[in-house]
Amino acid sequence: MDTSVLTSEMLIVFILLGFVIILFVFELLRVDIVGLLMMVVLPLAGVVTPQQALAGLSSNAVVSVIAVMIIGAGLNRTGVMNVVASKIIKLAGRGEKRIMLVVATVVAVISSFMQNIGAAALFLPATMRICRRLNISASRILMPMGFAAITGGCLTLVGSSPLIMLNDLMASWWQNNAQAVAGAPFVPLELLSVTPVGLVLLACVLAYFALFSTKLLPADACEIDEDCMDKRLQEIYGSVVGDGYELEVPRHFLAKTLGELELRSKFQITVVGIAKNEGYVKNLAPVKDSVVGPGDVLWIVSSREKIVRVADTYGWRVKRQHEVFAEENSPDESGVIEGVVIPHSNLSGHTMAELRFRALFQVNPLAIVRGDEIIMENINVTKLLQGDTILLQGRWQQFELLRQKMDIAFIEEIRGEQFLPERTRAAMFFVVVSLVLALSFHIKLSIALLTGALGMIITGVIPADRAYESVDWRTVFLLSGLIPLGAAFEQTGAAAYLAEGVLGVVGTPNALVLILVVSVLSAFFSLVASNVGAAVLMVPLGMNMAVEVGVNPVVAAVAVAMSASNTFILPTHQVNALLMRPGGYRTKDYMRAGIGITIIYTLVLVACLALFFEF
Repeated sequence: MDTSVLTSEMLIVFILLGFVIILFVFELLRVDIVGLLMMVVLPLAGVVTPQQALAGLSSNAVVSVIAVMIIGAGLNRTGVMNVVASKIIKLAGRGEKRIMLVVATVVAVISSFMQNIGAAALFLPATMRICRRLNISASRILMPMGFAAITGGCLTLVGSSPLIMLNDLMASWWQNNAQAVAGAPFVPLELLSVTPVGLVLLACVLAYFALFSTKLLPADACEIDEDCMDKRLQEIYGSVVGDGYELEVPRHFLAKTLGELELRSKFQITVVGIAKNEGYVKNLAPVKDSVVGPGDVLWIVSSREKIVRVADTYGWRVKRQHEVFAEENSPDESGVIEGVVIPHSNLSGHTMAELRFRALFQVNPLAIVRGDEIIMENINVTKLLQGDTILLQGRWQQFELLRQKMDIAFIEEIRGEQFLPERTRAAMFFVVVSLVLALSFHIKLSIALLTGALGMIITGVIPADRAYESVDWRTVFLLSGLIPLGAAFEQTGAAAYLAEGVLGVVGTPNALVLILVVSVLSAFFSLVASNVGAAVLMVPLGMNMAVEVGVNPVVAAVAVAMSASNTFILPTHQVNALLMRPGGYRTKDYMRAGIGITIIYTLVLVACLALFFEF
């Protein structure tokens, strides 16, 4: 096709591209609906075949995303991600920025030897656990993690598809342009040839978010954070029941039992946890005979006013946030739920003390709601009646046990994940199998990951229904719809037409200007089409232009391959699309944070190529 002539097919593609960008920017439709719209409009417009329009559903990228979501859910179900989250919190502390930097750096390193979408998806469950446990908005962590995952693909020649293809693309051009290089032999790049440039780019991304994240990232906690225990208590029962607090007992305090302290009768508070020996021994359902001694940490549910009175009365210190009971206070581990005494229940006519409620079921009754009355005093010795609502706090697995043993109906679904630590070895085995198949045997990534996902389902790590539920179908349809748009952009010649037009306007620039133009074009094509398509198109064009102005063509090719990761402004990259929903992001959030990163990435890349490569 003569790309110097604007055809009707090219014009249609340009119009549709502009239409999609407008829909994204102004959020006129949900992003997954935009993807489905492209799957319908493109074949109707005649720029792709129906088979090509639907090919995105079975593409390597989309199938890989589905498989890696299932693998991540399987790891999460075994409790592995809980362990990973604990290790990161231990390493980074509880500071938001330190957590962000550690998570982003770890994911970037993983992305240097596996596909960035795989690294981001595998680490997503652990990151969400960290955010919930520390009550940090996931929107503050996930975008930096995603941008670091994308940039981490530039650390080695196997970190991203364009860099994997780079040597082959350059060798092909070299073979067809022997005269242009005066017969010089082609010397392939080594695995770590781009590492110095990639490290500088990654450092810039991390520094950017470390300095400006509070201004650039949305502050609103995403919906999953709104289920934390304290917020739920406040929403439903407000100041009557209260929130969760940690109090530290001083070393000089004389040991007393909860019965002797009379905390409930005097202050109408509930002690739901006692930690001894610096948190190594925890009682999560203390009774009146439980001892509070010097150095203990108490987990108490109370209003702010009452907790201050308790602290002043006994000389205890109220902590600013949960520390010792941070893991137990996570919505993944415990929560508050309402149970109703149903007709003919074995609870009716008995007190919770008679039923040994705390001792047997390890749950803490906070209040009894009878009609319009909220009973806080003497709830353990209050006879339960049919229709009473009991407000209970405890670990999710204990609520499941309570439901099985007693005639009680919970108003909400029990939300906690039932961990299967006995399946950890099987889960880790299939993760390793997937990585070995992809990295050592060069099996297609989607097939390698599907092998791991299917293995987890067959061995019972995760049930088939839960596997389907773990897939974010919004992300799947967004990517599936953008893939045929990118294919149309390349196949109709629209990308080549635009690239040659821009390079024609530039004329004969100097070396730095040429590399800058090539980088910008490559980033644009990666953003609106695909990074692979951008590399295939721009590597030979860039190398040809480099030879014309006397620049090392290898530098131009490297600029193309690394600029293919400069895709931060729109949620069109696989990683950005994956994190959009769990992070609660909108297109404008990517634009706000991505514009600055895009500019910095481009300028730093050009400067590093001039520093580390011979022009």
